[in-house]
Amino acid sequence: MGEPEESAPEALAVCGIDHVVLRTDRLDEVLAFYRERLGLPLERAIEELGLYQLRAGRALVDIVDGALWKAEAGDGESRYHHFALQVEGGDVSALAAWLDARGVPHGEPAERYGARGMGWSVYATDPDGRTVELKLVPPASESPARPGGGGA
Repeated sequence: MGEPEESAPEALAVCGIDHVVLRTDRLDEVLAFYRERLGLPLERAIEELGLYQLRAGRALVDIVDGALWKAEAGDGESRYHHFALQVEGGDVSALAAWLDARGVPHGEPAERYGARGMGWSVYATDPDGRTVELKLVPPASESPARPGGGGA
């Protein structure tokens, strides 16, 4: 690990939560709660993956079927899977280098779906073992209109 470049920012420009992922063994009950009781509309479903993405304002709540998502929970996880922070920027390699320079353990960059559609992200791990997805979004000055119309 080297020193951060002089032009690198001291802090990430976190601009919001992108999505939260909840793993469940009671899929029908949990979906009914969020959809019928809380009124979150279903935006996207990939049933063969056991993935149901519900719109929550500018963010998503992902419900994943525990019967299909058998991955072991991390040290800091139980039914919680991960959460994602929206981070301004466009260069996923620079984000990975930024994490490396600070000794933050992380996975390989990948393109994933989130509240603003497809985009690049990196899964990092916090000190308690929880997964935190850092999802790149264009800076506010370059952001397209958000789903559902309108701005802030």
